[in-house]
Amino acid sequence: MGIPTLDDLAVDGTTVGVRVDINSPLGEDGRLADDARLHAHVGTLQELLDRGGKLAVLAHQGRPGGDEFATLEDHARRLGELLDHPITYCDATFSADARDAIADLESGEAVLLENTRFYSEEYMEFPPAEAAETFLVDRLAPVVDAFVNDAFAAAHRSQPSIVGLPMRVDSYAGRVMERELDVLSNIDDTPRPRVYALGGAKIADAFDVAESVLERGLADEILTSGMTGNAFLAASGVDVGQPSMDAITDRDATAVEQAEALLDEYGEKIHVPEDVAVERDGERVEVGIDELPVDAPALDVGSDTAAAYADVFETAGTAILNGPPGVFEDEQFAHGTREIFGAATSAEYSIVGGGDTAASLRQLGIEGFDHVSTGGGAALRLLTGGELPAVEVLRE
Repeated sequence: MGIPTLDDLAVDGTTVGVRVDINSPLGEDGRLADDARLHAHVGTLQELLDRGGKLAVLAHQGRPGGDEFATLEDHARRLGELLDHPITYCDATFSADARDAIADLESGEAVLLENTRFYSEEYMEFPPAEAAETFLVDRLAPVVDAFVNDAFAAAHRSQPSIVGLPMRVDSYAGRVMERELDVLSNIDDTPRPRVYALGGAKIADAFDVAESVLERGLADEILTSGMTGNAFLAASGVDVGQPSMDAITDRDATAVEQAEALLDEYGEKIHVPEDVAVERDGERVEVGIDELPVDAPALDVGSDTAAAYADVFETAGTAILNGPPGVFEDEQFAHGTREIFGAATSAEYSIVGGGDTAASLRQLGIEGFDHVSTGGGAALRLLTGGELPAVEVLRE
């Protein structure tokens, strides 16, 4: 992997800054509604504490102005329930109070510092050398002996707590980061045929994946669904109807043209939906491609498409999922996600690209995958052959 890990860190009695990504959905009461990301980091935190570390834990929650921009107090409470060691909450990130809280730690204790994004430096991006000179890094670097980055889900960001601290402090990859890189950096070693299921509403991301994996010869087949599938349908000459077209162009004005170019070059490897599901009078109605256009947006693939895609996964060596096939949050339109993603577990090896894809699996109770990534954007960056700023600075 080429970067130092916890195996290289002498922990006992050492004050360690640990960056995690526990950014989670919140309920209307502001409390955690899903603690999957907290569970993901328990292994790293527990190991460091068991080995006698004193941990200053850094994390963010939400974006400024968003509904889920909140303190980390509830996160600290939940981590305290998950860990076998005490973890306290500090309502500051790098002030004197935060530094005092770090200095007061005993071996085997941790403090979760306040939401890094309460400070403007942390929702901007900098080159690593500039990030190293920010207030956050300048105040925290002198009070930690080592830094561990376990925040794979934020590894595509070039923010001070991600790339600045490693410029000032000896730094290591945590177990989540290590595991994600081991899997996602070695896609070309997985069994063939390799089948990518690309769905969801992030059309540009899906096109990036499709173009990259087809160009690099990584994909044997691509199954399109969701708004991405609708764009490919339109590109194949099907009139999907104005509501679906409006949804596509609102996301990406050039989506259909991009899909046409991919179909022209790689059409034999790209599957498009055979039917879609729409809502009529509050009910799910499935519509075959020959019955389009309709005056309602497609919210899921139909049963014929789900069955056809499931058949492809039956003979797949590797299944890679990125983006749900339908509006899985609504039970009426969760059928495609449940059937297609459920079938993907029959592949010899299966990888889930994080983000909304992982959320859909949790909501629908679909299990049995070999690797479920903690990061959407970061996983996507690796799947398309890109580099992650957090990893590059650790490598340096």
